[in-house]
Amino acid sequence: MIQSLANFFTRIMQRWLPDAFLFAVILTFVVLISGVVAEDKSVNQMIDFWGDGIWNLLTFSMQALLTLVTGYVLAKTPLVKSILQLISGVAKTPGQAIVLMTVIALLCGWVNWGFGLIASGLFAREIAQRVKGVHYPLLVAAAYSGMLIWHAGLSGTIPLKVAVTDGDSLGELLGGRSIPVSETIFSSEVMTICALIILTVPIVYRLMMPPADQVTEMPAELRDEEVEAPKPVSDMTPAEKLENSMLISLLLSGMGLYYIVGYFMDGGKLGLNSLNMIFLMVGLLLQKTPANYLRALNEAIRSTTGIVLQFPLYAGIMGMMVSSGLAVSISEWFISISTADTFTLFTFLSAGIVNFFVPSGGGQWAVQAPIVIPAAQTLGVPLNQAAMAVAFGDAWTNMVQPFWALPLLGIAGLGIKDIMGYCTVILLWSGFVMGLAMIILF
Repeated sequence: MIQSLANFFTRIMQRWLPDAFLFAVILTFVVLISGVVAEDKSVNQMIDFWGDGIWNLLTFSMQALLTLVTGYVLAKTPLVKSILQLISGVAKTPGQAIVLMTVIALLCGWVNWGFGLIASGLFAREIAQRVKGVHYPLLVAAAYSGMLIWHAGLSGTIPLKVAVTDGDSLGELLGGRSIPVSETIFSSEVMTICALIILTVPIVYRLMMPPADQVTEMPAELRDEEVEAPKPVSDMTPAEKLENSMLISLLLSGMGLYYIVGYFMDGGKLGLNSLNMIFLMVGLLLQKTPANYLRALNEAIRSTTGIVLQFPLYAGIMGMMVSSGLAVSISEWFISISTADTFTLFTFLSAGIVNFFVPSGGGQWAVQAPIVIPAAQTLGVPLNQAAMAVAFGDAWTNMVQPFWALPLLGIAGLGIKDIMGYCTVILLWSGFVMGLAMIILF
């Protein structure tokens, strides 16, 4: 039954789902029209909201692209490639490969969403090259699984934001108190939900495997090519000797790693900037020479094709959702029909819908916190449960939100329609598990 359901959604997505860029364009006009109809805004106002927001993700766009290319280059180093080969060697059959990929993706996503996306994409490529007969689109879909629980993990925006409040507007909403991670990320309820996802989602992916005659293996052009041996040092020009100098890489990476160690010793946290610094410096060190690094970088940059312009499109969509009041209206409607017993479930569902149009954990919390927190206080719902209901809702619909899949797809060399059918099945299953948990555990 699961396989039939996966085939059904895959056929639908292959036929009707447009390219991720066109999908973002269509979503732009859907939100624009919704703002005019539902919020009584003029077309001119909606266009202004869109234009004002379109570059709001510029910093994040560069951070995400750097995470993609520096992580890719790091994974291309001999040491990391050997580690990936060692782990991928555990899987001997296509079924084992799918299960292993899903578990690795979920664990890496829980540790850090940015690292998880890159590591999972590269791990999928490695497994596909080692295990014959594995269905590559399903394998890549499994690699995207980490985004299901990232918001309940160590890099979760909402649990980290509510854990530290410095007299800001969030602190005022929380009555001057903070919510420690022991009550969010490391609470028994949240850990139970994550465990259920980690235990069941790999099985669902395994059940979606197609028959052997319907398997699509990794395209030949994506397989690793033999690296040309460098010229002998005696044949190099002075400039080429400098480009192939290990001393240059050692000095620069040493300086960067020295900074990173000091940053964490001073209380710094792992974020996109620090993650990119680590990827950059360790990659430079392990690639040994600037020339090696630049060769790998040129290959990595090709994986960013087609995704660059989608970041500003989604920033514009977010601008319209927030400024028009659409995001607030969605949240308020769900809250209005909630009781103390159903509050977390309806908050989870509202967060899932808002995430589809505001695919940013921090941006979504900024919109929903002023509505969710006072409502939870009024109904007597613990604030840690209210916050994590938003966090799980935000993570849940990532499965059918192309935005976060872009870096992974860039590495894997696939399009969004190749994996979305499988991701839709996981959306349904994870929604059932998380929704039930909202009722029973929260």
